[in-house]
This record gives sequence, C-alpha cells and structure tokens, in this order.
Amino acid sequence: YPASTTKVMTAILALKYGNLSDVVTVTDAAVITEAGASLANIKPGDQLTLEQLLYGLMLPSGNDAANAIAVHLAGSVDAFADRMNEEAERIGATGTHFVNPSGLNDPDHYTTAYDLYLMFNEALTYPKFREVISTSSYTANYLDGTGASVSQTWMVSNKYINGEEETPAGLTVLGGKTGTTQAAGNCLVMASTAENGDEYISVVMKAGSRPALYENMTNIIRKIVE
Repeated sequence: YPASTTKVMTAILALKYGNLSDVVTVTDAAVITEAGASLANIKPGDQLTLEQLLYGLMLPSGNDAANAIAVHLAGSVDAFADRMNEEAERIGATGTHFVNPSGLNDPDHYTTAYDLYLMFNEALTYPKFREVISTSSYTANYLDGTGASVSQTWMVSNKYINGEEETPAGLTVLGGKTGTTQAAGNCLVMASTAENGDEYISVVMKAGSRPALYENMTNIIRKIVE
C-alpha cells in the first residue's frame, strides 16, 4: 500500500493536464472524515489556484487537496483514478492500481517500490514538481466561500528538507513524498543529488516507525557516496 506517496501521481496529472493559474472552487469531495487523515484544511467553497493546491497536496499531504484537484481535472474522484491508472500504465508501472488520488487505504489501491520509482522519475521531468518538493514551507492566500481572505502556511513533512534529519555528507536531498497509514507503514520516495550532479531516486516502504523510515533511507542514500 502506497499511502500518500500516491500523491506523486496526482501531482503528475495536475502538472500534465492542469493550468496552475486556474482558480479551483473546492467541493464537498474535499471533506475527509477518516480519522488521522492528513489535511491541508481547505473547506468547500474555498477558492484556490491549482498551484496552491499542488503545494497543499505535497507539503502537508492534504487528502482534501488531492480530492479538490481530482474533481477539478476529471469531474469526480473515480474518473480521476481512472486517469491515474492510464498514466501508470503509460509509464510502465504495471504493478500499480489506484482507486483514489490521496492514498487513503483500500485493498484495490496498491503499487510496488519499482513502480513508485517510475512515477517519481516521471514527476521529476516537471520543473514545478522539483520546486514544490524542495520547499520547506509555503503560505497560501485565498478566499473562502463568503469572499473572506484566508491565509494558511503549510510545512513539508520530509525531515531531510525541514532539517530534522541529517543528510549524509556529499549529498543534497532534492525532496520527496512521505506516506503513512497503518496498513502501509511509513513510506518515503525521494531524489538526491551527488556532488558530481548525478541524481538518484530511493524508496523505502512499510518501515515500522518514523525513526526506522529515516534510518533505512539514510542507510540507502549513504551508499551513493561510499
């Protein structure tokens, strides 16, 4: 189970088919009631640009932002999931099946570590994706359904980017996407750059805890410079 690493594909479709300057009116589809679900805290009637929603998708891992993007681009969450599966097939991610844009758990929503690499590699072809995943915080200013101004600041969950985890010497972490559910465990896909400019994508899935996730990831990326 990919948990919120799913949002890499949601971002790909937003960047490939959307216009970042589009103003999106949030619908009831963005109301997420699952306990513990990560949110960007947007509400039905709010009006944000697709670019702002992209930051709300990737930094605080907003499941509400994922659904808002899905409805804007495809008319419904289910129709968007169909497009996610079409894109996965196009890039060769044949062990993947999506049923939602967020990664909330479902038995029919799954991927593989290799497929996640393929999707992240595709996402890195978009300069905006690189910009978003390397951002530690982002402030969105927008209007709610009554026309009142709203301001929110979202923080990134990747501990290498926010400075909570030390990056091995000789490497620069470009950014990535975390994902956590009880079924998926702790997941992270991310890109790093060595001093010679070579880029690497690394994946950890189903780590038993957040500390174990970063211990595993650090052990993997340290191999780049050893």
